[in-house]
Amino acid sequence: MRMVVISGSLNPQSRSRVLARRAHELLAGHDVVAQWIDLQQVDIPMCDGTGDSKGGDVAELRQTIDAADGVLLAAPVYSFDVNAAVKNLVEQTGRAWTDKVVGLLCAAGGRASYMSVMSLANSLMLDFRCLIVPRFVYATASDFSDDRTEQMALASDDVSERVAELVAEMVRLAGTSSQH
Repeated sequence: MRMVVISGSLNPQSRSRVLARRAHELLAGHDVVAQWIDLQQVDIPMCDGTGDSKGGDVAELRQTIDAADGVLLAAPVYSFDVNAAVKNLVEQTGRAWTDKVVGLLCAAGGRASYMSVMSLANSLMLDFRCLIVPRFVYATASDFSDDRTEQMALASDDVSERVAELVAEMVRLAGTSSQH
């Protein structure tokens, strides 16, 4: 089984990256080797609808996503939607998402935007026939330690448990889909 974990935040003190790292660690406990992609460390030009914007690391990212059975995608929520970097990644890699099992992890400032991930989920389902794991993780600032460094950690046992449940469901569903 091939999995990819994508940290979609461009913020050096990203809370969604903490969720992604935890999911990546938990996959190892399921004997799954998952590739780690951090959008801070890759070159993805803004999509302009032309082939000219497909430079940078886009071809490699497309191949990585295309080869995966499942993708765990962590994103921050800004203005009641996932950030632009994640949307740009999906636009740039397009059909590589076809028929993937996708799990979503989101970090937001408050509880009011918990449905914000649905726009991305609907796009992945309708455009690329992705199977979206309905057990997505939504966390707010209070679910993390106050340490705003690279070592920031989950402070909420509830969120830690939900990340573990999402990872287990991803492994189950991606394992089933890879057998077909």
